[in-house]
Amino acid sequence: MDRLSQMNAADVEVCTRVAELEQTMLERTLEWARINTGSWNRAGLEKLAPILADAFGGLDADVSVDPSPSFDVVGRTGQVDPFETGPVLQVCARPDAPVQVIMTGHYDTVFPPGTFEDIVTVDAGRLNGPGLADMKGGISVMLGALQAFEAGPLKQRLGYRIVLTPDEEIGNFASGAALTAAATSGAMVGMTYEPCMDNGAMSGGRKGSAVFDIVLKGRSAHAGRAKEDGRSAVEAAAALVVGLEGLNGQFDGVSVNVGSIDGGGAVNIVPDLAIVRFGARAPDQVAADWATAQIRALFDAAIDRPGISGHVHGGFYRPPKPRNGAQQALFDAVSETGRALGLTLEFVDTGGVCEGNNIFAAGVPNIDTLGVMGGRIHSDEEYVLVPSFVERAQLSALLLNRFADGRIDAAAIKAMMP
Repeated sequence: MDRLSQMNAADVEVCTRVAELEQTMLERTLEWARINTGSWNRAGLEKLAPILADAFGGLDADVSVDPSPSFDVVGRTGQVDPFETGPVLQVCARPDAPVQVIMTGHYDTVFPPGTFEDIVTVDAGRLNGPGLADMKGGISVMLGALQAFEAGPLKQRLGYRIVLTPDEEIGNFASGAALTAAATSGAMVGMTYEPCMDNGAMSGGRKGSAVFDIVLKGRSAHAGRAKEDGRSAVEAAAALVVGLEGLNGQFDGVSVNVGSIDGGGAVNIVPDLAIVRFGARAPDQVAADWATAQIRALFDAAIDRPGISGHVHGGFYRPPKPRNGAQQALFDAVSETGRALGLTLEFVDTGGVCEGNNIFAAGVPNIDTLGVMGGRIHSDEEYVLVPSFVERAQLSALLLNRFADGRIDAAAIKAMMP
């Protein structure tokens, strides 16, 4: 791998072209971030999607903006209704080239309209704003790397499929099929543009993730006159929550977090509805199966209470992404490539999940934190480090060069997948 830490003429040229795009990458990120694209804000997502399509339309590729299928959502009254989010943006270039890459990113954020919308200069080289790091800056870096790569001599040797999704922050329930289809269309390696950490560290192995909504129904009654005639769904939910949180620490690597309880109302009415919403993480399939069985047992105990019924919605939607031989070979190649830029890249296992889990589940090894450096994501203190636009786009451009000319054997790495 030592040769990867050296630059050749094509590498020098692609890095120079990236540096020339610095202002362009920053300015379009700011433009995109000024449009609210909270995952449930369909109007905002539909506004940004064609702007992204125009930006990627400058590549030598086919671009499409496709409506996403609806998916089921449990509402505040316990009913299950379909919801349609924004469109999925797909880009396809040179599908017959000898090297094939899948690149992914999401243009939704966790911020509903009116909650976090201002962009502020924190200090020299640091900006605070919604989605600057997670991950509109990453999408801009992806595009910058491709623009620089396609201006070079290796373009015809590498093809790619890009999927930009409107729903990563809520589970990719609408776009998951598009991710899988792109990954299984000949991709050898994957490149996803979640932000890396503000010290440059990147994600290694990732846990699997689940989202559950448990709806419990009881019987209402007057709390003063006929308390005994009621069956409290909130009481059943409270016992369920204690059991769910009690799963933490019972199985190595498994965590459960109850995020909210919906239900109840006036204090003089026995509540007949409660909805428990929670997430779970697991490091491997054995752990995920254990967690699922325990959750089911706790639900069965809840509905075994007199007068309580209900249903479970959801489950493990992203399988674990553990380290294996293929992943480690790719990590090593990226690390050596980083040395050509003077970077020391560290890969840290994390409990977080992303579209890299989906790509791995489809059989494709991938790096999933190729985006900008930043921090405090999912909060109103989210920030991006401006110098990282060039640094991270150069890293991606060098990887594309090395995949294309064979210095990194993408097919051999893919062959190492179980």
